[in-house]
Amino acid sequence: MNKNVTQEVEKKDNDHDRFSNKIDNAGQYLSFTLGKEEYGVDILRVQEIRSWEPVSRIPNVPPYEKGVVNLRGSIVPIIDLRERFKLKSADYTLLTVVVVLQIGDIKKTRTMGVVVDSVSDVITVDKAQIQSAPDFGTKISNEFINGLVSVNERMVMLLDVDKLLKLEELDQTENSVF
Repeated sequence: MNKNVTQEVEKKDNDHDRFSNKIDNAGQYLSFTLGKEEYGVDILRVQEIRSWEPVSRIPNVPPYEKGVVNLRGSIVPIIDLRERFKLKSADYTLLTVVVVLQIGDIKKTRTMGVVVDSVSDVITVDKAQIQSAPDFGTKISNEFINGLVSVNERMVMLLDVDKLLKLEELDQTENSVF
């Protein structure tokens, strides 16, 4: 092979390696808003996005647990994230949606819905750009935050879905209701 062809092949290999590394080091998140803040969840955990619909109330559950809906034969608990985060409540509008998420691990998975003000978009994030959640001390909990990332001049808080929707807490509720 002549020298120019060899250099061109090496350049293409290097470009391909850089592209592959970017893909390997990237994650996609569904971003949504609660008030003026923007949050994100791993896109692989999102099952679907639905418009808000009335739920069947369950007695004796925390106020942020709005109730359940029947989703193609499965009973899905619905959590209001505004109330879960102890934010000021807001009326549900035409933009209010329920993001249906898969939570858990290999041993046990569940489907849950979270009520959010509106869905923004799907963002691709370089994992190296994700910053740790700051430690606010004991007054403010950051246990639900995996990290923060700046996207187009916006700060997006990336949520840990499993911690946010603690399975043990919900299992106790489920056992006491049924």
